[in-house]
Amino acid sequence: MKEIIQSLAKTDDEVYAKVGTVEKVDTEEKTCDVIPLDGSAKLFDVYLQADSDNGGILQIPKVGSLVCVIFINKETAVIANTGEIEVLTVKIQNSTFEMDENKLTLKKDNTIFEIDQDGFLLKKENETMKKLMGDLLKAIKAMKFTTNNGPTIQLINLQQFIDIENRFNQFLK
Repeated sequence: MKEIIQSLAKTDDEVYAKVGTVEKVDTEEKTCDVIPLDGSAKLFDVYLQADSDNGGILQIPKVGSLVCVIFINKETAVIANTGEIEVLTVKIQNSTFEMDENKLTLKKDNTIFEIDQDGFLLKKENETMKKLMGDLLKAIKAMKFTTNNGPTIQLINLQQFIDIENRFNQFLK
């Protein structure tokens, strides 16, 4: 990553910035089109992230919001700052090699934290915070205890746990 940025920066081009309005966002390609405020030509396919394959921080700007665009060279521009965002994603990727039956394989573990208008996503591999909390509350609601007179048959404060579960469902995605 460092070498890529350094190689892009090793030009005689002057690095400069422009402020503009986001016209269109392509979330698949992680790019956007920007209309500069200074009246110059529209900027197409401005990168939202330096290296989208290996994690990092991704801010998806809101269409119509202001952004600061930095030019690395004449052909390559990246978003340096955003006025309003639709989604913020932080992805941490850990790559390790594993040896199975004399075969070396690359394993990538991902941890993702994402925020948008629907709530928060915290995910590690195939586990999410919402699923964990749901399973915990389900187990709590099914609890039974043995007393001197035998097992309990009803959780007295069940509604309280149902209310908490509903709050988590509104908060997490």
